[in-house]
Amino acid sequence: MDTKPNIDSEQWVDRYGDTMYRFTLVRVKDAMVAHDIVQTTLLAALQAQHTFAGKSSEKSWLFGILKHKIMDHFRSQKNQRTYELMPDDDADPYENAYNENGHWVSPPRRWEIDPEKAVENTQLAEALNQCMDGLSDKFRDIFVMKEVEGMSSEDICKEMGIKPTNLWVILHRARNQLKKCLEIQHGRRGA
Repeated sequence: MDTKPNIDSEQWVDRYGDTMYRFTLVRVKDAMVAHDIVQTTLLAALQAQHTFAGKSSEKSWLFGILKHKIMDHFRSQKNQRTYELMPDDDADPYENAYNENGHWVSPPRRWEIDPEKAVENTQLAEALNQCMDGLSDKFRDIFVMKEVEGMSSEDICKEMGIKPTNLWVILHRARNQLKKCLEIQHGRRGA
């Protein structure tokens, strides 16, 4: 006997709405866009609820749809902006200075923090979000795809229409900007 799993679409907003919104907002950095993506996701899930086979939890199924809708958003943005590097992308507000041997002139500071405990550190999360907001849209989008979403480099290049070398440069610059920004944020709290 083939029975359909029981899902309660009337409870989706109450159960998952806030979590879906926060998940989306971290990725798209725009409250209205995040709201629209969540609404589009819930509508798509409602229209496709008859296809839910119960092979995952209801929440996992909804988040799978949400991730696809976020990628749809990035694809649509690709048509409005270029992800190729431009000369103005070299304007790094936290420029890393290297000497002629390729060594840092000002090496990164050692943080006296346990990485396991850092995950639970709300101040660190707030500082990281603030620093990510300081990245250009291009750098932020690609950093989120790689480091937050865990997409492969090949998939990012394909989605964004860029070469692997551009991806590596963008990720390198984004990470350096985040590192410098976090050091500044850490220094403010420590002062």
